[in-house]
Amino acid sequence: MIKVAVLGYGTVGSGVVQILDDNNSVIASRLGEDIEVKYILDLRDFPGDKNEGKIVHDYNVILEDPEIGIVCETMGGVNPAYQFSKDALLKGKSVCTSNKELVENHGPELIKIARENGCNYLFEASVGGGIPIIRPMNTSLAPENIQKIMGILNGTTNFILTKMAGEGANYDDVLKQAQEMGYAERNPEADVEGYDAGRKIAILSSLMTGKTVKFADVHTEGITKIDTLDFEYAKKMGKAIKLIAMAEKNGDEYTAMVAPFMIGADHPLNGVNGVFNAIYLTGDMLGDVMFYGQGAGKLATASAVVSDVIDCGRNKNKEIPCVWSEEKLTLGDYKKTERQFFVRIDMRSRGQVVNKFSYLKSIEVTDTEFALVTGKMTEADFLDKINSIDNVISWIRLA
Repeated sequence: MIKVAVLGYGTVGSGVVQILDDNNSVIASRLGEDIEVKYILDLRDFPGDKNEGKIVHDYNVILEDPEIGIVCETMGGVNPAYQFSKDALLKGKSVCTSNKELVENHGPELIKIARENGCNYLFEASVGGGIPIIRPMNTSLAPENIQKIMGILNGTTNFILTKMAGEGANYDDVLKQAQEMGYAERNPEADVEGYDAGRKIAILSSLMTGKTVKFADVHTEGITKIDTLDFEYAKKMGKAIKLIAMAEKNGDEYTAMVAPFMIGADHPLNGVNGVFNAIYLTGDMLGDVMFYGQGAGKLATASAVVSDVIDCGRNKNKEIPCVWSEEKLTLGDYKKTERQFFVRIDMRSRGQVVNKFSYLKSIEVTDTEFALVTGKMTEADFLDKINSIDNVISWIRLA
């Protein structure tokens, strides 16, 4: 019998308890051993809940119980989740987490502590919710030199962009709808400004390179400047607008960024809509592969946590390999990357933009604007030119 403790009885934590209860027989048949939730740590009491007898308020009860071999950290945030996770690992208790902020900030340190104490620190649920990606990168894709990762890693922004594209609705109205449906927080900044996706691509970039990529070094832009007319242009061009998290190898350097991109109809990420997420990888031997599924939600995320619990159960006192060192990787300058750009200019500045850019085509949607797709150029060259033009309305990268 494997006994676990769950830290936090909120959305994900209650989902972990539910899956371990409802799917107990399936899990036991695949693991060869029963799993039981012995403790649930929370500041609150839950009178009437079927698990109210398992609620504890003192973390030391869990820490000092030798029967607890696995701790599920579903609290969120860095503190006290960091200290609780570290203390568990120092006691030889494996930790499974959905906490992307903690993983991005302290992942390699906690992996090292786990290794030194004969246990594991696993974080499948921290990127992509229920989509398996961390384990495949460490196992199935282990032979690959991964050249590029492109992902739709935030369900809130993908829901907003999908609604704006399909219904012609404006950003503020769709954001309000997302909040009412529970897809967006009251303060949606982390999602709509790209911070959530930025932390996730930092984690994936770290696994891609084996070194530490910090979120603070990832160039990050959000979706708040996208308007309804952008989608009319995109539709006319046969493209979709998506918030893309990207990491790629260019020569001996790696770059990482999060920004809105126009994606062509032939690209697999084009059809990823609603709250669904997808991660598209390119390996040097395998070529292209994509992982697609629910990137958030109670049971989807909890399922990924439970998958880590099962992995820990199968590997008692055995290290589950994860190559992620504490050595920091200095990212290359994303402005050296070459790509095309979609540009909207007030018609009064048409002459300026035509003189500045060699462009592949112009797109007409309204007679008050001039829109074009540039030829391929570096971001630095593009920014230098676009900043010298008057009356720029907006621009979006093309992937």
